[in-house]
Amino acid sequence: MNTVADKKNSFENICTKLLSSSDLMNIFSNSDVCELLPASSLFLEHLNASNNLITGISKYNSDFFIPWLTSTFYFSKAELSGKHKESPLEQWNAYMKLLDFNLELYSRYHSGSMGALEDFYKKELKNWCDAVCNTIYQRDGDKINDFFRRQFDMINGVTRLFPQAIKDIEPEYGFHFEKGNQKPFAQTDRFLIYQVQPTDSNIKTDETSKPVLIIPPFVLGSNILGFLPGENRSYAHCFANQGIPTYIRLTRDILTTPAFQVMTMEDDAMDTRFFCEKIMEKHGPKVTINGYCQGGYSAVCNILSGELDSVVDALITCVAPMDGTRSRGLGHFLNSLPPRFNNLMYGTKTLPNGNKVADGNLMGWVYKLKSIEHEAPIVSFFRDMFMVAKAESTSTKLSKTALALNYWLQNERTDIPLAITGMSFASYNIPVTEDGTLPVTMFGRTLNFKAIEEKKIPWLLCYGENDDLVEKETALAPLDFIKVETTPFPKGHVAIATSWSHPESAYALHTRFGNENQYRGPVRFQMDLNESLTIKQ
Repeated sequence: MNTVADKKNSFENICTKLLSSSDLMNIFSNSDVCELLPASSLFLEHLNASNNLITGISKYNSDFFIPWLTSTFYFSKAELSGKHKESPLEQWNAYMKLLDFNLELYSRYHSGSMGALEDFYKKELKNWCDAVCNTIYQRDGDKINDFFRRQFDMINGVTRLFPQAIKDIEPEYGFHFEKGNQKPFAQTDRFLIYQVQPTDSNIKTDETSKPVLIIPPFVLGSNILGFLPGENRSYAHCFANQGIPTYIRLTRDILTTPAFQVMTMEDDAMDTRFFCEKIMEKHGPKVTINGYCQGGYSAVCNILSGELDSVVDALITCVAPMDGTRSRGLGHFLNSLPPRFNNLMYGTKTLPNGNKVADGNLMGWVYKLKSIEHEAPIVSFFRDMFMVAKAESTSTKLSKTALALNYWLQNERTDIPLAITGMSFASYNIPVTEDGTLPVTMFGRTLNFKAIEEKKIPWLLCYGENDDLVEKETALAPLDFIKVETTPFPKGHVAIATSWSHPESAYALHTRFGNENQYRGPVRFQMDLNESLTIKQ
């Protein structure tokens, strides 16, 4: 029988070998360690976990790099189009700047990935050392086989259980109008609108009160605004649950709808006016337009065009980019590109019918690239793995909010009409002028923020304090030109639609909040507008 001293010397030799190993899993190639473990069952678990690890990391890598392959195809096609007229020297300089840009991205990708690995080893090294000591000296606590089984469970959790849980949340996520008996309230060749019904059957809609039409973002999709209705986490249902006539505009399937593929900003405005007219026919009062993110910018443009004057008398925007050039994230990313390559044709897809649209998956990938140190595959893998492990260690179910967010990120990317993409592209590359004129036109007219004040349209502008997609400087640009009521919300870009849409949250949308209750949520804003309208009548 080995003495304690012999075991101690053996342990020191094992530690030396392991610490010089590039991969902690190489423990299984060390016979000294295997003598300390119930080798047969643990070895089989190791093989299974190793297979899951490779599969999982490959999946995260493919999700990240497939858009890169798509982008290289578009890049080659654009470069061979012959549309560039630069001299050879100018082309050379552009390619050198592009090389610098890519090297900088790779550096951030590498540092983020190495940081994630370092964090992993810092978190797990002490647990491993404790487990080895407990095994050597027969102390209480996790033994080395317990430690590795926990590692295997973490890997299996993120590669097998987590993806299935994301799929399983689908019936609870979003609106699912297509699964019910509800027909569209109105429709055009490009859009449909539905009336959002209260989640509580005891709540009755006041059909005579002031209605609201919600304009979702094109890139993020509409279902993020009907996040988890059954959990009382739905932006649109916040309005409906207060008895407000609530409508949401949905886009038709772009792949099967040529009219949507070639839609212009003018089409957007005219369809919105048509919908507002139909809503007014039913309810009476003029409509409040409520745009979220990119939908907020298009709503503002539609109002500034003058085409909605007879049907819209109030405006709500949430985390909407009003001057993208002020963005420290996406705006800086685009400005860092050499001008030659900062062009929509590098993200344009040609459909079988010949129509051209912006590739939605590629647009979503750009958002990852701008924060690549936080969105690299290995970073995402470890982040998800520890989230799943925490849920399992506390014997709690995975958060439905986390699952729904992941479902949204994985499934809610769609192609976008080029004219609409061009609107956003212009806002992130051309600043609003000193007199408040936007970098886009509609119906041959210039658009200026001051027109909203001239029309006496009340505007509630909501933004996220820690939004890293549409920073508050980007959202608050109109304040340089007109007076606008603003409401800040904690957290990031979708928190208004997820965290704060819960009626019992600290910043519930139907309440006032702040140090002196000086801020109004968007639903409270709409309720107050209706009360004011009732008093006037």
